[in-house]
Amino acid sequence: MMTSLTSAHEAAPSAVTDERIIAPEPPPARSGRRKRAGGLTPYMLLVPSVAVLAAIIGWPLIQLFIMSFQDFGRAQVFGAPAPFIGLDNYAKILIDEAFWQVLLRSFAFCAVCVVATMILGTLIALMMMRLGRFFRLLLSVGLLLAWAMPALTATIVWGWIFDTDYGVVNNVLVNAFGLDFVQHSWLINPLSFFFVAAIIVIWGAVPFVAFTVYAGLTQVPDEVLEASQLDGANSFARFRLIIYPYLKSIFLVVIILQVIWDLRVFTQIFALQGIGGIKDQTNTLGTYIYQVSIGTGQYGIGGAIAVITVIIMMAISLYYVRQSIKDEEL
Repeated sequence: MMTSLTSAHEAAPSAVTDERIIAPEPPPARSGRRKRAGGLTPYMLLVPSVAVLAAIIGWPLIQLFIMSFQDFGRAQVFGAPAPFIGLDNYAKILIDEAFWQVLLRSFAFCAVCVVATMILGTLIALMMMRLGRFFRLLLSVGLLLAWAMPALTATIVWGWIFDTDYGVVNNVLVNAFGLDFVQHSWLINPLSFFFVAAIIVIWGAVPFVAFTVYAGLTQVPDEVLEASQLDGANSFARFRLIIYPYLKSIFLVVIILQVIWDLRVFTQIFALQGIGGIKDQTNTLGTYIYQVSIGTGQYGIGGAIAVITVIIMMAISLYYVRQSIKDEEL
C-alpha cells in the first residue's frame, strides 16, 4: 500500500510537467498592420463603380479646373485655342464685390434653410413617435408626396400660390385678415423673394430630415426614456440629455448634407427669377455661376467660381469625415 502511494506521489510532478509541456502556446501578439479579409477582392469589386465615377464626375472636374486657368469664352466653345492666363480669373473674382455679396447671401440663405429644416424635421419625427399607426401612415404618405415632387414643379406650384394677381396667399391676407396685400408682388423685393424661396426649399427638404431622425428615434431604448421620465425629466431635458446623444451622429450627417444641398441650390432660385425676381439682387452661387458662364460667355471666370464652390463643399465634407473618424475611434 505504501509503495503504491509513493509511486502515485512521485508520478504527480511528472504529470504536471507533461501537462505543462503539451499546453498550447499563447497566441502571438497582434501586429500593428491588420491583414484585411478578402485580399484584393473588395478593391476589385470597387473598380467598376470607381471607373464610372471617374468618367462622369472626375473628368469634368479636371476639365473645369483647367478651364478656370484659361481665357475661355464663346470663341473657345467653337474651337478657338484657349490661352493660359494663370490665376487672373481667380484674381478678378476675389476683387469683385458682386461675388462676395453672392457668397454671403448664399451662406445666409443656407443657414436659415438648414436651421428651419432641422427644427421642423425633428419636431415632425418626434410627433410621428407619438401618433397612432393610421395617422403616422397618413403623415408618412404626405411627406413622401412632398419629397417625391420635382423641385421645378414645386417651385411653379408655390409661384402660383404667391402670384401677384391670383395667388392664394394675397387673397387670404386681404379677405380673411383685411391686410393691404392687393396685387402684392412677393418676388420683386429680395427679402420676400428669399422668404418664398426658403419655404420651397424647406418644404422639399423636411421629409428627408423627418424620416431620417424618426428612424434614429426608433433605436433609442424605451427603458432609458421611461426611467428619466420617472425621475422627473421633462420633454426638453429628455431630448437634450438622452435622445440627442444617441442621435448625435445622425444629426451630424443630416446637417452636413443639408448644408451642401442648400448651398448649391439652383432650380428653385432660377425658376423664381424667371417668374418675377430681380436676378442681380437674388443670385446665389448656383445661379451666379450660370449667369456668368452662359449669360455673359465668360466660361473661364464661371469655372473659377465653380472651383471655389467645389473647394467649399470639399471642406465641409472633410469636416464630416473627420468627425466620423473621431466617433469610430471613441
